[in-house]
Amino acid sequence: MLHIRRATHDDGPIAFDIRLQAIRSQCIGAYTAEQMLTWTRGAAEDGYSALMGKPFYLGCVDGEPVATGMLDPDHREVGALFVLPGFTGRGFGGQMLEHLEQVALELGIAQVVLDATLNAAQFYRSRGYQGCEQSIYHSPTGLDLACIPMVKRLSP
Repeated sequence: MLHIRRATHDDGPIAFDIRLQAIRSQCIGAYTAEQMLTWTRGAAEDGYSALMGKPFYLGCVDGEPVATGMLDPDHREVGALFVLPGFTGRGFGGQMLEHLEQVALELGIAQVVLDATLNAAQFYRSRGYQGCEQSIYHSPTGLDLACIPMVKRLSP
C-alpha cells in the first residue's frame, strides 16, 4: 500500500534520486542516452530541492519513498510524477496522480495541465488526460525534450 505524505525540504535529495532512477530506466527508447544523462545531471541542491516548497509529495511503501508527485497551483500543473523502477506496474503512479488531482480540487482548481514524456503519454491518456500534439519542453538544465502537452478537467 502506498502512503502519501507531503515532502519536506530535507526530502529534496530523495526526490531527486527517485527522478533520476525513473528517467534513466523508463525513458529508454523515448529519448537518447545522451538526453537522459543531460536531463538527470546535477544534484538536488542545484534547484530541485526548491520544489519541495510547492505541494510536493512522496509516496512511501513500508516507510521508504518510492514515488514522487507535485502540483504547481500557480500554473495548475501536475509534474514530477516518478516511480522507482522496482515499484512500477503496481498502481503507485496512478495513486499519486489521483492524490495530486484531489489536492487540485481542494484548492479550487478545476482543470490541470502537464507535459507528458513520450513514454508516459499513454499512462495519462488512460487516466482521462487529453492531448496528442508533440511539443518541446525546455528543461531547467537547458535541454530541449519532446513532450506531449495534456489537459484534464477534474470532477469532484
